[in-house]
Amino acid sequence: MSILELALMGFIIGLTGALAPGPTLIATIRSALHVGWTGGPRVTLGHVIAEMVIVVLIAAGISSFPETLRPAIAGIGGSALILFGGMTLFGARGAAISADISMESPSGPILAGLLTSVSNPYFWIWWFSVGSALLISSLSQGAAGLAAFIAGHWAADLGWFTLVSISIHHSRMMLSNRMYQGILVLCGVILVLFGIWFLIQAFPAPSL
Repeated sequence: MSILELALMGFIIGLTGALAPGPTLIATIRSALHVGWTGGPRVTLGHVIAEMVIVVLIAAGISSFPETLRPAIAGIGGSALILFGGMTLFGARGAAISADISMESPSGPILAGLLTSVSNPYFWIWWFSVGSALLISSLSQGAAGLAAFIAGHWAADLGWFTLVSISIHHSRMMLSNRMYQGILVLCGVILVLFGIWFLIQAFPAPSL
């Protein structure tokens, strides 16, 4: 897989995670109500700080993994992708973006992004299953591959949370619930397809 393809994969996979309703999205909406459109980028910075630590830990750990374990990790990651994709498809029907958030003062967008990330069980489950498999794949191109994948991943976070904060700040730009649900369905399908691809890589068909 080329550097550009790794960056694109990082962006697409990152977008599917960023779009999932959760505490970081709520933190973005609250921050946008208090500090304007810059709430999204500032929440993203806190989220990136949390991910930066966990990426370094995983990358340092998997660099010493024997090659025989890597197919198993890819298999676990592929299965997790399919599971998360199914959950995304299941939850898309009733998903909605709401600006009806209490107006209590937030602790600060950067800190909110950090705390909502590390306190979310989905965050840890994702990085130690799907994330590990993706990092192993990106490391096939060395440090440049890892950097490309992470850059694409963080670009997706920054793009989505910035769009949300701009939409909240300028309500006329708010995505409709129908559009949001459609995006979630697309992301769910993409997750399932990526999961199938990882399983194929982990368990290739025997040669005749």
